[in-house]
Amino acid sequence: MAKSSAPSRERIVAGAADLISRRGLNATSIRELAKHAKAPLGSTYHYFPEGKGQLATEAVRYAGGAVARILRRELDAGPVAGLRAFLSLWRGIVIESDFRAGCPVLAVSVEEPPAGEMPPALTAAAEAFEDWEQLLAEALRKHGVDGDQARGLAALIVASVEGAIAMCRAKRSMQPLDRVARQLETLIAGVLDG
Repeated sequence: MAKSSAPSRERIVAGAADLISRRGLNATSIRELAKHAKAPLGSTYHYFPEGKGQLATEAVRYAGGAVARILRRELDAGPVAGLRAFLSLWRGIVIESDFRAGCPVLAVSVEEPPAGEMPPALTAAAEAFEDWEQLLAEALRKHGVDGDQARGLAALIVASVEGAIAMCRAKRSMQPLDRVARQLETLIAGVLDG
């Protein structure tokens, strides 16, 4: 959860990302999002006059950006280091929450949008996934992997890790993420050596 010393707006966004990662978007109200962030409801509406949809969009962007910053930093040491950091981040979130939290980007992505609408939070989720994939693909290309293969591996990494997080929560075990981690590291090492 967000630190109480964080500015109100940032604390609300971080708290919303955390609660969405636990319950999903449809299962939370703006009142619950404010309460989880330990922010007054009035402040929440002040910062997010468009309501829950606006807050959810910013929460997804916040989470997507936080992951992207970690990837950018760790991918400087190479694709395997970036993969390990990506896995370590999610491992920490799942374990620290006692299997109650996962990825808010995925949580928004798997919920049914209103008929005929493309909610901004869903668009933000697609952008976050795309950003992560681009970062991974760029790192792979820098280490000699062909462009198409790099893009495919990047999509495989993101999809595998996101799916493993969901499986870990369901099984209340880190075993799915551990298995995926081993397979992805082996695959990437083989591609880089090949």
